[in-house]
Amino acid sequence: MTSVIDLYEKLRLAPDETARARIIAEAFEALENRYPHLDYLVTTRHLSETELKLTKEIEQVRLDVEQVRSELKATELKLTKEIEQVRLEVEQVRSELKATELKLTKEIEQVRLDVEQVRSELKATELKLTKEIEDVRLEVEQVRSELKATELKLTKEIEQVRLEIVQASERTRSETLTAIAESKASLIKWSFLFWLSQMGAILLLLWRLFPNRGG
Repeated sequence: MTSVIDLYEKLRLAPDETARARIIAEAFEALENRYPHLDYLVTTRHLSETELKLTKEIEQVRLDVEQVRSELKATELKLTKEIEQVRLEVEQVRSELKATELKLTKEIEQVRLDVEQVRSELKATELKLTKEIEDVRLEVEQVRSELKATELKLTKEIEQVRLEIVQASERTRSETLTAIAESKASLIKWSFLFWLSQMGAILLLLWRLFPNRGG
């Protein structure tokens, strides 16, 4: 197809018939070299027929080229429209992307503000809990101090009670020993009087029984 187009261009640009004939002859020579079995001689009639055939083929090629150009132009126009459509879609996507980016930026800023607020609340809560813990520690220390004072007071009272119990026990023991001693002395006294009265009774009885012996 390219050789025919080249031949057509050479014939179209040829200045006269002699040049065209020479171009056609060179074309046939090249054809004979390419196809050695073609052994017949080219006559003027054959040359004219061949020129006519080639001219028709060239016209057909020209029509094909024009059709290809038209199709190419239509394809180019179609592709241009599609490219414009794609550009519009890209611009729309960019616009949507920009709007989405702006929206996400606002949401991120809002999230940051929320995070800062939560941090502030957390810090305030931490400070409040720290104060409460300190208050509880002070209360615990106060309770420990009161417990220690109470323990010391109870220890002193227990020691006082123990001392009183010991003193009371000693006093009771002393009183008991005194009472026992007094009871023993009284018992001895009464026993002596009892035995003395018994002795007197016996002596009186003996005197009564034996009055003459005594005289």
